[in-house]
Amino acid sequence: MKVLILGLGSIARKHIAALRRINPAIEVSALRSVSPSAKEEGIKNIYSLDEARSFAPDFIIIATPTYLHYENIETCLQLDIPLLIEKPIAHNLQIQSLVPEIRKRGIKTYIACNLRFLDSLKYVKGTFLNERYRINEVNVYCGSYLPSWRPGQDFRKSYSAQEKNGGGVHLDLIHELDYIYWFFGKPRQVLSMKKKNSSLDISAVDYANFILDYDSFAASVILNYFRKDAKRILEIVTNEGTVLVDLLNNQVYLDGKSVFKSEQKIIDTYEDQLLYFLGVIKGERKSFNEIEEALEILNICLQ
Repeated sequence: MKVLILGLGSIARKHIAALRRINPAIEVSALRSVSPSAKEEGIKNIYSLDEARSFAPDFIIIATPTYLHYENIETCLQLDIPLLIEKPIAHNLQIQSLVPEIRKRGIKTYIACNLRFLDSLKYVKGTFLNERYRINEVNVYCGSYLPSWRPGQDFRKSYSAQEKNGGGVHLDLIHELDYIYWFFGKPRQVLSMKKKNSSLDISAVDYANFILDYDSFAASVILNYFRKDAKRILEIVTNEGTVLVDLLNNQVYLDGKSVFKSEQKIIDTYEDQLLYFLGVIKGERKSFNEIEEALEILNICLQ
């Protein structure tokens, strides 16, 4: 197997590590923008599309900062091979202009929202989203501390902290909006409030509050960068009781009683989603979260 990757930051390294667990003999090349670039063990640097064609990858992973996604995708379309694009698809809706060309070329796409592969969320989707459970209210909360995300780095210099580089908690933590869309589909209406005046003192949005209006309930989604004691939960209030998902511990409760627990870690979902995408490429799996769906979710995020 051969994979071409754009970007070699922390997320790219998670993808590479997962690929090597799947296939230790995998060949990885990185399409670099600066020549020469520092060498990485087990990764070949290439600097042009001609070199990329000669490498003949099976698929491409785009894991660059969000603001570069448009030009990266536009460049990679010329290779006519499947694209795994790290979330979010982009930081604005300009990216939708590339969809007709992607479809014309028949390029398979997947926007990497790995929480769709978290056991606790899959359990909830398969167990509680049916006619027996009438949903009255949904609450989502994800708070974590941006300065601790990338140890050894000044968080203020990260793309997450900089609005001009596509940063912002609503984009970084689009996972929460993604799985709500995966569970319930497109909302009738979206209300939101975004702020960037916390003690972090960064230019990007560090607090976001969304209300998604569905036919019989509303979903509240709150995201922030400034909570030191990380908390990531989903609460679904139904006629049969309250479902609580502790995403950090991969556990599900019904009215306070544990009904599901998985030893899977969130890092394990990277391997699961790559196995899924390999199945899509081979025609063995039905695709989801292609570029059109990701654009629907991005549109919610940007409202």
